[in-house]
Amino acid sequence: MNRGFTRKSHTFLPKIFRKMSTQSSKERPENLQFPFLDDDATISTVKESKTFFIVRGLPGSGKSTLAQAIHDQYKDACKVICVDNYKITPAIRSTIPEDYSKMDEDLVDYCKRDISVIVVDDTHHERERLDQLADIADKYQYKVLLVEPKTPWKMDCLQLKDKNQWKLPVEELKKMKPSLEKDFLPLYYGWFLTKKSSENLRKTAQAFFDELGSLKAFKKESKHFTSEDPKGKMDLTSHFVKRPPSVLHCTTKFTDFGKALGADEYAQQEIVKASYGKAFTLTISALFITTKTAGARVELNEQELLLWPGDVDKILPADTLPKGSRAHITLGCASGIEPVQTGIDLLEFVKLERAGTKGEEIEEVGAGKLQYFGNGMWMLLLTKKIEAKAIFSGYYGKGKLVPTQGSNKRGSAFNSCTII
Repeated sequence: MNRGFTRKSHTFLPKIFRKMSTQSSKERPENLQFPFLDDDATISTVKESKTFFIVRGLPGSGKSTLAQAIHDQYKDACKVICVDNYKITPAIRSTIPEDYSKMDEDLVDYCKRDISVIVVDDTHHERERLDQLADIADKYQYKVLLVEPKTPWKMDCLQLKDKNQWKLPVEELKKMKPSLEKDFLPLYYGWFLTKKSSENLRKTAQAFFDELGSLKAFKKESKHFTSEDPKGKMDLTSHFVKRPPSVLHCTTKFTDFGKALGADEYAQQEIVKASYGKAFTLTISALFITTKTAGARVELNEQELLLWPGDVDKILPADTLPKGSRAHITLGCASGIEPVQTGIDLLEFVKLERAGTKGEEIEEVGAGKLQYFGNGMWMLLLTKKIEAKAIFSGYYGKGKLVPTQGSNKRGSAFNSCTII
């Protein structure tokens, strides 16, 4: 069944979602009930993030009302860019109009000023235009939330004819309707960390890299990372030269814009729809590196496991590992390595643990206990687990790792992602 998330259709969902929905129903109309408008934890998390709301829908469907509701919630931390103010008429077009260049200049200006919440109000029925916005979000490290009005008439062209300010006829509205009827799926779904949580994790990872590169035990095994004999500290920051685009994240489901196996089924789950745009607190229990990748191990709680696909925690078809075993945050990859390898590397650690291999305890370093599993596989069990605030959303960009530039001074490569 392809139903939206309503109060009548979610009795099986966890209490936390039912409570949130019940409280919000008293405060605003049902068609304006969203976690980022009603849930206190989500609102506070969005405020400490950099969030890019892309509001899409047919003319007259209630986009501007939704955009205004977001602005009213976040006030001075929010800027709304409405296409109507740039006199761009909604239509089916062969190319994106030049008129968007002025709009994008203003949008980039807001991004450069690090405005916490940016709302772009347009029909967004064209894939090319969504790609342009995803590129801007990536460049300035904003997480994206693609949101649509929940008004009962949002696909009723007869009603929309009288509601849209452009006085577009039914025929024109019907031309745009097919591209907005089908959900625009991301490259992948996941939890996207706030700016503060990302900086905290990067700082901890940088300290781990620096300390590990200085240890005698690591230098003895350096043959797995380099053919040269390191005389001083090995620079692991330079080894993991490629970084994730935009904000740090923990992927749940790779959907490939709807082309991946099971993508539509995942997107249509009630729990996925209810969680989209909602805040979670991820628990990071360990950091790990292999010759190919560096990552953070994520322990999923009961609520988060509901969003975890059941078919990703295995390398071989016969593997039977606990659900959530693959949950991780990629921190960096060696040259020529794709980010998908990080999850595979983590599963190798889990398989060894399940087989009774605990890893050789090397020594205690600053943040926890260091273990070595052989073959260049190192894991730091954190004495104090890291709690990272995140928003469940989708990534709509190209997803390619980007090189970082900067000196090799402590922490420099982890300070920011520069797209070259």
